[in-house]
Amino acid sequence: MIIEALALGGLGCLAAMGLGVAAKMFYVEVDPLVAAIEEALPGANCGGCGYAGCATAAGQIARGNMAPNGCVGGGPSVAVAVAAILGVSVSETEPQIAQVGCRYPLQRADLKYRYSGAADCRAAILLAGGPKECPVGCIGLGSCVQACPFDALSIGPDGLPVVDEYRCTGCGTCERTCPVGIMGLTSVSNRIMDEITVEDCSAPCQRRCPAGIDIPQQIKRTAQGDYAGALAVIKERNPLPLICGRICPHPCETECRRNLADEAVAINPLKRFVADHERESGQRVMPYKAPATGKKVAVIGGGVEGLSTAYFLARLGHSPVIYEARDALGGLLRTAIPPERLPREVLDWEVEGILAMGVEAKTGQSLGRDFDLGSLYAEGFDMVVLATGGWDAALMLGDPAHMKPGMPGLELLLPLMLSWAQGREVQLGSRVVLVGGGKQTLAAARGCQKRGAKEITILWPAGEDATGVAPAELEKAREEGIKMRFKATVVSLEGTGGRLTGLTYRQPANGQAARQETLAVDTVVAASGRVPGAIFTPTSPRDEEGKLTGDAWRTVMPYAPPSGGQGGLFQAEEAISDFRAAVEAIGAGRRAAASVNQLLGGEEVAPPEGMLAKSAKVLTVNQVFNLLEAPARQPMPVADELAILNGTAEAELGLSEQAAREEAKRCLNCGLICYYRTKYN
Repeated sequence: MIIEALALGGLGCLAAMGLGVAAKMFYVEVDPLVAAIEEALPGANCGGCGYAGCATAAGQIARGNMAPNGCVGGGPSVAVAVAAILGVSVSETEPQIAQVGCRYPLQRADLKYRYSGAADCRAAILLAGGPKECPVGCIGLGSCVQACPFDALSIGPDGLPVVDEYRCTGCGTCERTCPVGIMGLTSVSNRIMDEITVEDCSAPCQRRCPAGIDIPQQIKRTAQGDYAGALAVIKERNPLPLICGRICPHPCETECRRNLADEAVAINPLKRFVADHERESGQRVMPYKAPATGKKVAVIGGGVEGLSTAYFLARLGHSPVIYEARDALGGLLRTAIPPERLPREVLDWEVEGILAMGVEAKTGQSLGRDFDLGSLYAEGFDMVVLATGGWDAALMLGDPAHMKPGMPGLELLLPLMLSWAQGREVQLGSRVVLVGGGKQTLAAARGCQKRGAKEITILWPAGEDATGVAPAELEKAREEGIKMRFKATVVSLEGTGGRLTGLTYRQPANGQAARQETLAVDTVVAASGRVPGAIFTPTSPRDEEGKLTGDAWRTVMPYAPPSGGQGGLFQAEEAISDFRAAVEAIGAGRRAAASVNQLLGGEEVAPPEGMLAKSAKVLTVNQVFNLLEAPARQPMPVADELAILNGTAEAELGLSEQAAREEAKRCLNCGLICYYRTKYN
């Protein structure tokens, strides 16, 4: 026994001596700075920073290859701690959070087969793409939950992942783990910039909504009694739910799959109910905002599109200022819609909510009269957005002097000819370009000639045989010196201060890239009835302090849903107005804000890849079976006719709480091809 103990002790001493020598020979000195940084990091080794662990990330931070706030898993507190170790300051970054992109659990979905293999989504997907018929649906085996290093995910009672927003750090581990891509990272900016794509699990009502509201989620929360949560879902995409709940033409209800069985869900009345609940409670639901960027943006026009643009710019962290020619915001909502349909106190509540988001407004200020683009740039604005609406909006000002569209050098065809008929002269300059129209455009071109214009060009968006003008008339105009371009699309305008100097248009070339040309111009006459929404971006160089050295500008179009047309600055299909469809203007305002955000970030304006076209048909469902039992559609209560005529009541009174909860239960919670039914209960 003694011999064995001595032998083992001797071997231990020899091993210790060997380890001691090895430690001396292979000793690597640890940088105390790296050690301190690693100590400050969360130690989750999530890989969200792009490196293979916190130790590697600490070394990269110490060497200056990674920013102090590069640890996405640690959040602001870790960024501040690391910055303090380095002795530097760190700017606030917009937090991201995991988001589940599927609303249909495995037990309710149409299945190809029953899976009973390894409890891992990545294993299940190898067998015929997974058990679900839906190609982008959650498999529900919890691989994302197991992979999350911060315990921020769990599987809910419905079999779908649930995100704990307080624990989630936005490291992206779940996104990288999910084999079908239903887990993703989002932020305020991402949610505003997001568009429905062909790959999204979206419901038909959501795809048809011009504002893109997540209607199934809104109705689900209403059914649960979470009215503030339902309104928060709406305000992600629509800042005017009280107004839209009263006047929206609700195309979403036309697409509702419940129509295939009985009647559509009362989506718009449910929207109004939760918005009315907010107003009656006096407690505003304020959506999240991104950190301040310090960028100033002027929005010209205080109608629906201008208000929406400013609202989303404020949520993106910018500082918008609305310039409105009238003495109050609201545009045609205030001047054209009768109070029994839209009470003025409702409009005021909505406007106050937008201002509360950090939007500044200056009323009684008209572009071209009280200020111009040059003065705005001199005040430090980084970008200017024009959202002045259509000719109907200009007429509501009540002063013929205000019927000019406001955009430098732009005239609308109908008001211009009306001015001539009334004997009022309009300064056009010697170079005039007319865009679109028909016979009236030729008449206007000759009118410009009579008033001294020397160079006149008509840009027809259609081919020569589709202008609506007889060939003989076109030939006669050519003989009179009027130039014409066919299949021409206006790309941009450019100028200096309050003066227009150039127009760039594009024409298709036979089998080649489109041909582009810039014309020197003093006035553009547009046949459309609406001033196009445009972004004025400065083109003058900046000095060493970052200040503009001039007031040159060019216009950039906000991106729009694919429509199959040529596009361009003056599009007939984009001739919307506040009066015709406020929800269309809301969608346009959000896209304008997203486009401005791209420009301020140094990017080109472009829609997200795969953005759904207006007329797209995505996995259409034509029949529904085995629907869950539900009551009939709840009717909208209406006021007494005498009260309406006397102006003492709204025409529609809104749903009661009980009726709203019952109506919300009728929703089928649709996805691409799924809807609530009894088949797999």
